[in-house]
Amino acid sequence: MADIHQRPRHWHQWLLILAAFAAVIMLLVLPLLLIFFEAFDQGWAMVQQNLTSPDMIGAIKLTLVVAAITVPVNLAFGILLAWCVTRYEFRGRKLLSTLIDIPFAMSPVVAGLCYLVVYGAQSAVGNWFSGIGIQLMFALPGMVMVTVFVTCPYVARVLIPLMESQGQHEEEAAITLGASGWQAFWYVTLPKIRWALLYGVVLTNARAVGEFGAVSVVSGLIRGETLTLPLLVQMWNHDYNTVGAFTAAALLAAMALVTLLLKTVLEWSTELKNGQPEQDSP
Repeated sequence: MADIHQRPRHWHQWLLILAAFAAVIMLLVLPLLLIFFEAFDQGWAMVQQNLTSPDMIGAIKLTLVVAAITVPVNLAFGILLAWCVTRYEFRGRKLLSTLIDIPFAMSPVVAGLCYLVVYGAQSAVGNWFSGIGIQLMFALPGMVMVTVFVTCPYVARVLIPLMESQGQHEEEAAITLGASGWQAFWYVTLPKIRWALLYGVVLTNARAVGEFGAVSVVSGLIRGETLTLPLLVQMWNHDYNTVGAFTAAALLAAMALVTLLLKTVLEWSTELKNGQPEQDSP
């Protein structure tokens, strides 16, 4: 494949590059550095005190629990959607593909409010669950539900274009040779989509960990029970615990940087897998 990149030769091209770097530094890098600066402004002892506080430990545990439930659910959900859209031709296929993008178009706060109306204690569904001893809203189940909602498109949207471009000839050949549908998926489809699948998982996990809007509506902001890390940042900021708020924010930023590193590694691995390494070399 021919290399479409070219070295800038004129002053206005270098000016565009410098403007891009300036925008990235001003809008992305400096705020990120400021978070860590403010977190460590009063020394490591204060950071350690905030990191070991009951509120912080509880928020970390709850954030990880929500992500640990959300990612496998959306992994299975995304594979199912991608398989249906790319492997079957049926009436409503385009509609199904469009509906997948609802969480992208809807504000997370609006989504949280919708879940509160549908599954709250005053609704028929919420009242039925309350009758059997299960509280959905203002508890872990509701937080997981809205997190699954806002993250559900990521795996599917990564897999659908790839699976469409690959086609299904190899799966059909495997089935013709006697493989079951599950064997064709496990031994033929999965190896071809594994990097994209991991990429979708990384994106889903990043969004699940950092979700604020929808979770804040359905959590009830109960201290020690329904506070995730993003909600803890808001609570400590309102309590004038600036260092604590920035410490929690720095922890979230560190998770985001790790996610970015994983994303870069996966993209690099995908390029190597596709036989496109070092495209920039002459």
